[in-house]
Amino acid sequence: MDEEPLDDLVTPLKEAVDRWNGLGWEHPTVAVVSGSGLAVDLGERIHGPVSLEYFLPFSCHPVEGHPHEVDVLLPRPDRPVLYYRGRLHSYQGYNGYETVFPVRLAVLLGIKVLILTNATGGLQPHHRPGDLVLINDHINLTGLNPLRGQLPSEWGPRFPDMSGAYDPALRGLAHRLAEELGVPLSDGVYAGLAGPTYETPAEVRMLRTLDADVTGMSTVLEVIAARHMGVRCLGVSMVSNPAAGLSDEPIVHDDVLAAGAKAAANVQKLLGALIRHPDLV
Repeated sequence: MDEEPLDDLVTPLKEAVDRWNGLGWEHPTVAVVSGSGLAVDLGERIHGPVSLEYFLPFSCHPVEGHPHEVDVLLPRPDRPVLYYRGRLHSYQGYNGYETVFPVRLAVLLGIKVLILTNATGGLQPHHRPGDLVLINDHINLTGLNPLRGQLPSEWGPRFPDMSGAYDPALRGLAHRLAEELGVPLSDGVYAGLAGPTYETPAEVRMLRTLDADVTGMSTVLEVIAARHMGVRCLGVSMVSNPAAGLSDEPIVHDDVLAAGAKAAANVQKLLGALIRHPDLV
């Protein structure tokens, strides 16, 4: 059972908030989590970088393309932005609670909006490396859920509604900004798997049957935790490669990072415009 005692979940988060306060940093209203190879420059930092491990009650295992740094940006005078350059994944050996620890910390610090990016396999024949897909829903196939066990009632309801997991108003704003900036942006359903293996061709056929458009190894647990705690979410997937069976080429992590570099300019433009926009929060 992926459960742990309540004290073991709450106390480390309180200590992490105390560490944040001890740094004298402003409390954020927005958090951004970058995916593989997508830790783009979103403006001048006012605090940081600090290693993510400084806030964690457990070791932070490295993954190429995830610096695991924490910054605070100030795109608007009234809007401190917590920027996680890199994320935790369950395939690194973390359970559901640990995987979403940074997101829960951000919520306890006061964020109202969570923006996540990720690198994905494209499940549709028209997908090309570097394409951006705005997530409109997800399918959780990880076998994990960060809400298992007895959580503090003040965090959120026992059975949270996930019908609007990816906020419609935020998605509308993202599409408007993308059009203004000339950034191609489609919509799609994200299938979250545990990894770290890439999907087999048979699994890709299954995911397409389930009406998924992109697939990856992150995001769904973070969104579940954030929505449970009342935070509005927006997710942007970068297609790093055609999923298995849609191309004759093998899938390698270096190609994921290369696609991130190719898409960096569009990701930077879109996220930069979002965190500066007055209607975001």
